Amino acid sequence: MKGFYLNNGVVIPCIGYGTWRLSNEEAEHSVCEALRAGYRLIDTASYYGNEKGVGEAVRKSCISREEIFVTSKVWNTDRGYDKTKDAFARTMQNLKLEYLDLYLIHWPANYKQFGDHAKEINAGTWCALEELYSEGRIKSIGLSNFLAHHIDTLMETAKIKPMVNQIEFHPGWNQEDTIDYCHKNSILVQGWKTLGRNGMLRNQVLMQIAQKYDKNTVQLCIRWAIQHGIVPLVKSAYTGRIDENIKVFDFIIDVQDMETIDSLQFLEGQGILSDEVDY
Repeated sequence: MKGFYLNNGVVIPCIGYGTWRLSNEEAEHSVCEALRAGYRLIDTASYYGNEKGVGEAVRKSCISREEIFVTSKVWNTDRGYDKTKDAFARTMQNLKLEYLDLYLIHWPANYKQFGDHAKEINAGTWCALEELYSEGRIKSIGLSNFLAHHIDTLMETAKIKPMVNQIEFHPGWNQEDTIDYCHKNSILVQGWKTLGRNGMLRNQVLMQIAQKYDKNTVQLCIRWAIQHGIVPLVKSAYTGRIDENIKVFDFIIDVQDMETIDSLQFLEGQGILSDEVDY
């Protein structure tokens, strides 16, 4: 599997295995299967409640730790400098790993909830990540669900540019403004909910294009994201699908088909904008 370079020179695998809504036991089993299948990027978060299972799977694998890229995130209730430091300590205690490859702010504090105080909260959280990164405890740091204006405001006080921004991304929900901003500023984009929901995967346009390449719509959506320079995060608890979902490196979607997929209107997914959330 090829990877992308982050703006600090670290290489991140070009496809990741997500663990949202997996218990510790399920995460341990599924991550073991994902690593066996060839995934080397594993995405978790404190909010998911499965860091222990993820860490156990990484430790028990026969793969060198340096070959596995582990991501976690600080949850909203732990925003702020001191709370973030404490949250990171709990994450590492759960994972039982010597270091973390990528640590993200899960959601930005927004104006809707915090008014003008949101800027200070995000700056304090980011300062904690910068210090942990400078100490070598994290190899890369970044954001999740940040829009362009959130990043602009953060950069007013930041000393280190984010390496990653993880956002919802799938056909019909392209978030072009945020992606363009990140690409222009050398911030790699990861896509969560890359597969939307089942209704999206039954879309006739996607099904017809996938058939052209002798692939299914899941594989098509994953390949579409990669060709946009975006790291898709995909999840399945079923071994067969874990194996199937990673078979996306033997075909290339042509320009016309990429444009057709790009032009699709919202199909299914969450469609959440971080300025509107209240958690």
